[in-house]
Amino acid sequence: MTDATYRPISCDFHDLLEASATQRKTSKLDVRDADGGLRELSARITDIETRADGEYVLLDRGGEIRLDRIVSIDGAQAADYPD
Repeated sequence: MTDATYRPISCDFHDLLEASATQRKTSKLDVRDADGGLRELSARITDIETRADGEYVLLDRGGEIRLDRIVSIDGAQAADYPD
């Protein structure tokens, strides 16, 4: 994803991210980087934060990911949750 413009995600997929944060469980995330490459990581979502340039998940290991870059969480594909 090379586009810097934030694209809101579906409410249902957002709910999955919030549930992961609430449950404080480690999740498997597939994420698109700025160059369009896909990477997999395992982390615990500690919070979801809204900013002027979009929404972000904050991770237990200090990182953050913009929500529209998350392709899947624990096997649930963002594409399966239409707007």
